[in-house]
Amino acid sequence: MEPKELMEEVVRILDSKKADDVRAIRIGDLTILADYFVIAAGNSNTQVKMLADEVEYQLGLKGIKPHSTEGYRSENWIVLDYSTVVIHIFLRETREFYNLERLWADGEQVDISHLLKKN
Repeated sequence: MEPKELMEEVVRILDSKKADDVRAIRIGDLTILADYFVIAAGNSNTQVKMLADEVEYQLGLKGIKPHSTEGYRSENWIVLDYSTVVIHIFLRETREFYNLERLWADGEQVDISHLLKKN
């Protein structure tokens, strides 16, 4: 799966499970870390873990496994590294504190509005 397609699939999965404030940033021109960051928030530790589990499960059904995962023990910031797409799922307060959108402000904010369901 191409990086853009993977990013879009992750956005759809997170949106389907009611993740808050899902964002995608194209960072491929800035770093070798990944092509995209997908950032989302959950309202509780349980939701953060559930969102990460759902991404792993749905992508696993397509034969796509993460290169690495971090944060499952704390459940307030879980990182799923799929090499070309890195997913950051935060507890809301943790997201506000670290503010990755500001840290990666030189990246391109990707318009994902067409991928999100209208609630």
